[in-house]
Amino acid sequence: MSKSMKDLVADARSHIDTISPAEAHEAMQGGDMILDVREPAELDNDGAVDGAVHIPRGLVEAQADPETGKGNAALTARRDGGGRVHVLCASGARAALAADSLKQMGYDATVIDGGLAAWKKAGLPLRS
Repeated sequence: MSKSMKDLVADARSHIDTISPAEAHEAMQGGDMILDVREPAELDNDGAVDGAVHIPRGLVEAQADPETGKGNAALTARRDGGGRVHVLCASGARAALAADSLKQMGYDATVIDGGLAAWKKAGLPLRS
């Protein structure tokens, strides 16, 4: 039986925890990472979380795997107990898929509930 994107996101969400934008912001102040998986144009148009690491969704697995030769050092340092990664996208769907992949790869990953829309609604800081 084939699955829709909605099915894939629901399945991913069943394997991962969520965190509120305010909790993620506080956790980042304490050393956790926020990983923004939106596309570059979205950052330009909608703003970005200051201090977040940006890796577009399509590149997450390659940059999360230190064996690819394309690993993102800030991210791979958090693998296997190196710290939490809170994943952000526009609304939460891509973040759920990315966080589920990261969890399978040995990361302690959560999804920022509601994505950037909820981050903005909470009045949390952005850089433009």
